[in-house]
Amino acid sequence: MTRLPPLDDARIAVIGLGYVGLPLAVALGRKYPTVGFDVNAARVQTLLDGRDETGEVADADLRESVGLRLSSDIDALAECNVFIVAVPTPIDASRRPNLAPLIAASEVVGRYIRQGGVVVYESTVYPGATEEDCLPIVERESGLTFNRDFFAGYSPERVNPGDKARPLTKIVKVTSGSTPEAADFIDALYASIIEAGTYRASSIRVAEAAKIIENTQRDVNIALVNELAIVFSHLGIDTNEVIEAAATKWNFIKLKPGLVGGHCIGVDPYYLVHKSMSVGYIPDIIRSAREINDGMARHAASRLVKTMIQRGLPVKGAQVLVVGVSFKENCPDIRNSKVIDLLSNLREYGLEPHVVDGEADPDEVRRIFGANIDRQLPRTGAYQAVVVAVPHDEVVAGGVDRLRALLAPDGVLFDLKAAFPIDASDLRL
Repeated sequence: MTRLPPLDDARIAVIGLGYVGLPLAVALGRKYPTVGFDVNAARVQTLLDGRDETGEVADADLRESVGLRLSSDIDALAECNVFIVAVPTPIDASRRPNLAPLIAASEVVGRYIRQGGVVVYESTVYPGATEEDCLPIVERESGLTFNRDFFAGYSPERVNPGDKARPLTKIVKVTSGSTPEAADFIDALYASIIEAGTYRASSIRVAEAAKIIENTQRDVNIALVNELAIVFSHLGIDTNEVIEAAATKWNFIKLKPGLVGGHCIGVDPYYLVHKSMSVGYIPDIIRSAREINDGMARHAASRLVKTMIQRGLPVKGAQVLVVGVSFKENCPDIRNSKVIDLLSNLREYGLEPHVVDGEADPDEVRRIFGANIDRQLPRTGAYQAVVVAVPHDEVVAGGVDRLRALLAPDGVLFDLKAAFPIDASDLRL
């Protein structure tokens, strides 16, 4: 059987330079010769200019990763013997797994991997995807035999976009390998850059499953809170006050209701649902949780319209300021943002939403969602409603009075995430 390369001879390629791949490439580039590859030439050029527009990697860290070479030239992978795949794994319009980026990356690996090479997948997938969907492509493209000529592993990404307190190196890394020797090599590679340490799973499938239940569990928990919010809205009770009271018990899990988007919680459970149904089991709780969370934008729009009607405000043509469009606070990431669903639901009622977000890139929002946004709050206004959809720190620090000053008489301040005290807003989920 072909031998694995010595760790000190690792020449690494990180394929995909997004929120996951770039921090990994930078960390590896401090210790190993590393190629950071992305098909998006504009993204690579921006990084070569010393800027990470996602905000995940500081400019200084880019410069200090002396072993890192950034490229959109696929031939830059020719000298590599370790390939780490960190491409997106989205869902399609029917909420089914879209493995196209993963398949394309596997084809690239297959063209450049040689005997003794190692490929590690970080992209979130359902259990079995690495060995059933990806590695046969690598075999086909390379002409090599898996676990004889080349080896594989899975180490799920755990990047939390916008979280400066827990960067890549301070989060425990789950690792796995296709053979005991591959598992040793992959674990040692990650252990050399991860300060928080590693956890070695017994198999690739266990590591895949561990990743997908991390986000599925959180999705189910949030769905319970969101369903409670719907129930309490009919009972005239403020959900966040209920949560604060319940949280005085030591074992209560304190979560807030809200829109559940992003590239993880809003997507990953669909991968598990797909795989479960393919083997004949319908996962009712997981599926129902997704339906509840996907419906929260519609529920929020309905509550706002009802409140406006109760106050005698016009609905058709009403001007609504929506604050925040990214999928979470203090982060420019707009992938799968449910604020977009909220805007669509508001328009269905005849309202005219205007969006402001100081974190998101207006050009990216326009390109992906076809919506225009402003970067700063207007100085004056007479909006029938102001919806605090994503309370970035800048918005909260500015205080609620700045937002209320933008309302018309009897206008509604909808604090969707309960960022301000209850007596400061007119409506909360």
